[in-house]
Amino acid sequence: MALISALNPVLSAGWSKGDAGWGIKEYEARGGYAQLKRVLESKMTQDELIGEIKKSVLRGRGGAGFPTGLKWSFMPRAYQGDKYVVCNTDEGEPGTFKDRDILRYDPHSVIEGMIIAAYAMGAVRGYNYIHGEIFEIYQRFEEALDEARAAGFLGKNLCGSEFSFDLFAHHGYGAYICGEETGLLESIEGKKGQPRYKPPFPAGFGLYGKPTTINNTETFAAVPFILRMGAESFLNMGKANNGGTKLFSVSGHVNRPGNYEIPLGTPFSTLLDMAGGMRGGRKLKAVIPGGSSAPILPGDIMMDCTMDYDSIAKAGSMLGSGAVIVMDETVCMVKALDRLAYFYYEESCGQCTPCREGTGWLYRVVHRIEHGEGRPEDLDLLNRVTENIMGRTICALGDAAAFPVRSFTKHFKSEFEYHIENKKCLVDPAVQRAGSGFFKAGAA
Repeated sequence: MALISALNPVLSAGWSKGDAGWGIKEYEARGGYAQLKRVLESKMTQDELIGEIKKSVLRGRGGAGFPTGLKWSFMPRAYQGDKYVVCNTDEGEPGTFKDRDILRYDPHSVIEGMIIAAYAMGAVRGYNYIHGEIFEIYQRFEEALDEARAAGFLGKNLCGSEFSFDLFAHHGYGAYICGEETGLLESIEGKKGQPRYKPPFPAGFGLYGKPTTINNTETFAAVPFILRMGAESFLNMGKANNGGTKLFSVSGHVNRPGNYEIPLGTPFSTLLDMAGGMRGGRKLKAVIPGGSSAPILPGDIMMDCTMDYDSIAKAGSMLGSGAVIVMDETVCMVKALDRLAYFYYEESCGQCTPCREGTGWLYRVVHRIEHGEGRPEDLDLLNRVTENIMGRTICALGDAAAFPVRSFTKHFKSEFEYHIENKKCLVDPAVQRAGSGFFKAGAA
């Protein structure tokens, strides 16, 4: 889904031509690869480059929001062997569709960003792991790689410098767990995509046992723009501790679902207005602000939030991947949670007992409440199961499954109680049908 609109466009500035503007000639005409050339010709030091990224306060755009410059500084300088940079385009979070559009409309920004990152960390090779269900995006990125190689931006002695770096695309197979960075590394190595124990962390023991840094697609795409405009200017586009702009994937009961680029710190109400407001003029009921794994927030709480990491965290949720799922008054919260619980139950890799068994318990209990078989003790049971999952698994998928359950039952407890007591939904079925069928089977 293409960009709908932007406030102060940065990452999306070259998207206006759609499929006609993704190539290397168009990218260079917009100033593309100029920052890579400047870095190589001026022989910027690793400290200078990493320092710029730190000053920009660019935080990881894939979910956790970890400071990018700090992450880059973890790569060991004295290590004599191969080091890697890896791009995580395994965009499998329900509600998220920004990264595929970055690769669709501006793939060279990601390539340039990865090359600059590799130079800053002394890496020799990179991989972009692309979600298996967006094969046409994988093909587009391969074409962009061919263009970059032909122009001398990949391979030996880039732009006549002493720096050599090559980059490859890796096609995933649609497993949600491969969005976890170490599960992704296992998949690239040809193994089953299951997360690793940490420590050791990828910066010390990553791809093929070598030091590796993994960033999200949007994170890498921002790097050339930071160097072009300057770290301070990029930071000032956002707010303190939340530098720059961000792409938000807005879906659900809005008039214009799509990708929107806004400065971090923009009020949620502004983003909602950009998306055309609520479909059919209905009332805002709830929002999942950062992808399906983020805790849900009632509409009145969300309307008081600004779209940045700190404001959303203070409200009790996460900015996450920037997937904003909007729900109106026609949505049954029990049915919505039933769909989400099923997704995490299906996508658990099964490696950890609390997640493997716990996600099944969560789904089955929510499912029976939705289908009129709930018991008075079920809400307490759900909370106990989430407590036995959270913090007890190798990766965060267990927490991702628990967060929706805890937040749905906290903020919309009366709907769950009504289901249990009356064996039917609080929201009239005719009202639900008047909505979009947002959580029909398979929609999650």
